[in-house]
This record gives sequence, C-alpha cells and structure tokens, in this order.
Amino acid sequence: MNAVIACGGTGGHLFPGIAVAEALRARGHEVLLFVSEKQIDSLALSKRTDVRFEKLPTVGFPSLYSPAIFGFLRRFNESLSLCRSTYKKFNPQAVLGMGGFTSTAPVMAGKMRGAATFIHESNAIPGKANRFTARMVRAVLLGFKECAQFFPKVRTEVTGTPIRNELTQLDRSAARQKLGLRGDLTTLLVMGGSQGASGINQAMIKSLPLLHSLPLQVIHLSGTRDERVVTDNYRRESIPTYVAAFHHRMEEVYSAADFAVARSGAASLAELAAFSLPGILIPYPYAADDHQTRNGEIFARVSAAILLRESELTGGLLARKIGELVSNPQLLRRMSESSSRLAHKDAAGRVVATIEKYTRHDCDA
Repeated sequence: MNAVIACGGTGGHLFPGIAVAEALRARGHEVLLFVSEKQIDSLALSKRTDVRFEKLPTVGFPSLYSPAIFGFLRRFNESLSLCRSTYKKFNPQAVLGMGGFTSTAPVMAGKMRGAATFIHESNAIPGKANRFTARMVRAVLLGFKECAQFFPKVRTEVTGTPIRNELTQLDRSAARQKLGLRGDLTTLLVMGGSQGASGINQAMIKSLPLLHSLPLQVIHLSGTRDERVVTDNYRRESIPTYVAAFHHRMEEVYSAADFAVARSGAASLAELAAFSLPGILIPYPYAADDHQTRNGEIFARVSAAILLRESELTGGLLARKIGELVSNPQLLRRMSESSSRLAHKDAAGRVVATIEKYTRHDCDA
C-alpha cells in the first residue's frame, strides 16, 4: 500500500515517524513523510536520501483570542491544499499522524479522500492536536496504556513508541572506547532532548564540585548554546567526560552509559527503556499539560527512574541522587531491569501491523 506519515516539528514526533517509515518500507509499502519547515526536520532527513518527504507550512495552535489565529488558519489551509494535491498523485491507502499540528492537515485530507486514518500519541497525556485529530481516525495508537482514558470515543491500541532501527545495543567497552572514555568507571549520560536542555546543564554544572570522590565519568550532550561553558566546567573539576552539542550516533552513548540524567519526553524514555537505562528524570517544566511529569511518573512508579522537579532542583540534590546510584550497583541493576520491562519490543512493527489490520478490512470489503 501507499502510506503517508506526518511527523514533523520536534524530535519526539519526527524520529518515531521515521522508525515507522523504516518498518513500512521493510514490509514492501511505499512511504511519503510530511514534516514541518523547522531546521530539526531538515537536518534529520538530510542524510536519508531513501526517504521521500514534503514540507508543510503548519505552525502550533495559538490561543483562540490571539491575532496569531489568523496566521494559523491561513497556513493550515495551505497545508490542507498541499496534502490534497499530493494525494491525487500518491493515492495513499493509509495516513498516520504522529502528533503536533503538522499531523492534522494530512489526516484530514486522508479522511476526505477515504483513506484509513490513524494517529499515534506517545505521551501519557495527549496534546491539543491529537485530541482534535482523534475524531477523524479509525484508531489511536498509544505509547502508554495510561493515555487510553483520554480517547473514550475511538478505538485505541497500545503499540509503544517506535525507535529507529539503528538504535541497537553495542558492546559497552567498545562504545566507551569510541568516545575516549575508560572501561572501568560508572558512566552517566546527561542529555536535554531537542528542547529545554539549559536547566539540566546548569544543575549539572552546580553539582560537579560535589562529584569528585565518585568513580564516575560523564557523557554530556549539552546542546549548541551551552557546549563551551559545560566543557570548561568539567575541565576545571577534572572529571573525565565526553562533551558534545549533539551526538548523531545515539546507540554509542546509550550503549556506553549505566544511567542517565534526562528530560522525560516519550521518545527519550522509549530509547532509555530499549537500552535498559535507569534515569534521573527532570521533566521539561513548560511542556503542554505538564505531560513530561506524567510520563516520568510511569517510570518512577515501577522504580525505573527517580523523578525531580526542575523548580526544586539544586546542585546538591542532583549530586546526592547521582551519588546514591553510583555507590549502590545493586540498586542501579534493579532499576535497569525495571526500565527494560517498560520497553515495547518492535513498537514500529506493532504500529505497521495495526495499520495493515485496519486497512485490510477496507480491501476485504
């Protein structure tokens, strides 16, 4: 079949969408991606010459009382028109939206054309776009079963959140060696996700003077803005580290790490679970409906993570929590096992199988 995936705007929408595209292509289907005009989308797809994609001029939904609503409606109509003209040539049998308002116009155009339509919601609380778009779909596919309560009038299927093919476990010693790190030290991965890294970076910098006595080394993905100041602080404190703004082969850093300090976006959590990594989770405080806190609570409830609020975060508190994990290997191992149990094996394959199931009904009819 021909399938469309609308998945742009943030890494949390884009990378799971790419994972589903890979699984669809592996099963012989044709795939077209719709992404946003943001730089993150272009960068992520720049080296993927095998993936066909189109950009849509959509923006986030503003307040109904804001003058920006007129710009939103104009760009939404442009997106809808572009989707409809694209569908005349591509003729999709299935359209999947991965969330955000980049998804809504492609799903609406698919519904108007009679295609089987779906959305995927990675978070424990759905965003505004998916709440609206859900009324146009055959089924809502979920990253967390806890999200089903928000979609009482539509079928839901728990698939997990897809992760990219290349994210497979590597030999830990080899991964550390590649990053210039020692093989015998407990290794912490610090990352902020595609937005909101500064709060984590600042807390980590304040914690460094309190970490000297620990047998610890750090992989710190700082984002571009803070890379220099983060590097300087590790050097000043003489803590062994690998610092980079970003690392494009994330399987290397996940394989090298024993645990992580991270945001609790759904895509990041899916990747941590796939690599059995426990986390000290610091939810992004400005996430819509505080959904990152809800995501993190699911991991904390089963002791796969420790949840800290950014508003209460100090260097001393963060250093104390890091120290508790480094000095207690048995606790770290138990948390690692709990994290692994939250991983959905082959979530991308489950998404594709669900799409095929609902689309096949149309063909059989």
